Amino acid sequence: MLPRFVLLLCAASTAGCQAFATSEAPGSPAGPICSREVVIEDGEDHDNQVIRHKGRNGYMYTFTDDVGTTVTPTAGKRGGTFSMAEGGSNGSAYAARFEGTIARGDLVYAGFGINFIDPKGPYDASAHSGVSFYARRSQGSAGNVRLKVPDGNTNPEAKRCSECFNDFGTDLALTEQWQQFVIPFAKMQQLPGWGTPRPAAVDARSIYGLQWQINQQGAAYDIWIDDVSFVGCAP
Repeated sequence: MLPRFVLLLCAASTAGCQAFATSEAPGSPAGPICSREVVIEDGEDHDNQVIRHKGRNGYMYTFTDDVGTTVTPTAGKRGGTFSMAEGGSNGSAYAARFEGTIARGDLVYAGFGINFIDPKGPYDASAHSGVSFYARRSQGSAGNVRLKVPDGNTNPEAKRCSECFNDFGTDLALTEQWQQFVIPFAKMQQLPGWGTPRPAAVDARSIYGLQWQINQQGAAYDIWIDDVSFVGCAP
């Protein structure tokens, strides 16, 4: 089955994003994804590094809480090295996959992340209007995932935030079919009620990467991500 293409328009609340079918052909990008230079990672080189272009040389990784959540591939802070899984979107060979079980507790999570710079640092993505990627869940997996975009106002390494980690992002409801999501920076929101500072929008001049995080207590999860790109062409 061809993947269903969706454009995510996020409301000001944190209830998540609404998905609207577009008139584009299935699998075609929305907006001017104009050349190979906007592709962050497509998995086809079957390694754990992003496609090296425009100063990007970062790596992919998984992460978890410290209260019993499991993740495969093993989290980077526990010595793991990320590896791709066979079976990508649009019939491609490989995609990113992370799976495990979320613990029960007040602050539980697991996720998959991409750093743009190695050693980790800020990347200027202001030439682009947002990000695009394909995602799905396996049968029996929880499917509520939050895309997070750490930036200079939320990442503690930038030394701007006093209450950090409330990254701009949006909530996704994944299905068992591959879907393409196109998410403008302008539509991303912080979660309400916490975080200092609380700027009006993500700082696209200083983003530290992308993260897909799941927080559902006690849930089994098996999440796939593929064909991650920026949206919009550099001038």
